Amino acid sequence: QVQLVESGGGLVQAGGSLRLSCAASRSIFNANIMAWYRQAPGNEREFVAEITRGGRTHYTDSVTGRFTISRDNAKNTVYLQMNSLKPEDTAVYYCKLRVNFQYDYWGQGTQVTVSS
Repeated sequence: QVQLVESGGGLVQAGGSLRLSCAASRSIFNANIMAWYRQAPGNEREFVAEITRGGRTHYTDSVTGRFTISRDNAKNTVYLQMNSLKPEDTAVYYCKLRVNFQYDYWGQGTQVTVSS
């Protein structure tokens, strides 16, 4: 019963930066987890980063030190700042919201393409 809309994807050269946004149709203040996943062609969807209601963050090893997840509860939005992008970061990035420790909601995804 919540819609998530990702934006901010695009084409960028290796070493560049992008900032993804995920806007929710309702308050995210009580969401257990807000997270980003990604899926490259032919690959399974993989976890990228998450932030809990209490503000704790976790990243997959391949993006640690380059990506930063944050949220703005007043704007019902979660962000993914991506720096030092690599071609292997190319994928469709999806936003996920988890509520009541059980129910997951997904956005439609936004394409990120990193050229060599």
